[in-house]
Amino acid sequence: MYYLVYSLLYLLSLLPFFILYGISDFAALILGRIVRYRREVVLRNIAIAFPEKTDAERIKIARQFYRNFIDNFLETLKVLSISGTAFDKRMQVDMSGCNKLAAEGKNIQFNSGHQMNWEYASLAISRHLKLPWLAVYKKIASQPIERLFLKIRSKFGATMVALEDYSFRMPTLMKQQYALGLIADQNPAFAHKSYWLNFFNKPAPFLTGTDKGARRAKTAVVFVNVYRIKRGYFKLELEIVTEDASEFADGELTRRYRDFLEKNIRRQPANYLWSHRRWKHEYHEEYKKKWIDV
Repeated sequence: MYYLVYSLLYLLSLLPFFILYGISDFAALILGRIVRYRREVVLRNIAIAFPEKTDAERIKIARQFYRNFIDNFLETLKVLSISGTAFDKRMQVDMSGCNKLAAEGKNIQFNSGHQMNWEYASLAISRHLKLPWLAVYKKIASQPIERLFLKIRSKFGATMVALEDYSFRMPTLMKQQYALGLIADQNPAFAHKSYWLNFFNKPAPFLTGTDKGARRAKTAVVFVNVYRIKRGYFKLELEIVTEDASEFADGELTRRYRDFLEKNIRRQPANYLWSHRRWKHEYHEEYKKKWIDV
């Protein structure tokens, strides 16, 4: 089954970008207006984030989101056949600051969000960072698709670490100098164990592991934003937050990450994964001791 799926999608990846984007326009129309994939979630999330916008403005963001969402998938499939040189033309990145940290012997933790194309961000870092790149991901239920995406994500040398395998693989991998990539806006499984703070003025839980792990390991921390220049072309914006996370108080990195993420979502609202249920958990008074937004 894997070889059949791979062959069909590889052939799809050989199509030029302008044809892929034509397919994307049609698929986005079907997904957003006919299938209405998570449309209520998308519009509710956009309304929470942008209460000042009109209904028409929110619908416009939603329509652009569906197109970016399909683009994100097809652009990722394109990696199956794209050359490194062609990829570099589509993803601008200056890794000089991070490579300086690497040359100084520092480990680095990169915190990114669900901004499209996040797959290109990981590929660009693995291609240009002079450190072993460890990218954490969630396994896909379908074995053929899981195998396919592992092939795509590791194309430029990344070591993929499944979230389910993190606890027993990472101690070995962290014995050498490394860079660790984490999507830090995942919805935590256990709300009562999470940090709580306002995200677009509504309480939301944030993972504690990205904050606590960086401080415990004394890593440098870099925040990652994917800026969409135009369709199919991106700029990776990297903010070096600290060279030693242990200098920060509990929760401070999370607060700063929240501010960084909000700022960049406001810059390009349609480039965020609005189908992601960011406000899935309701805040309860019992979580007050985990509230860090002061």
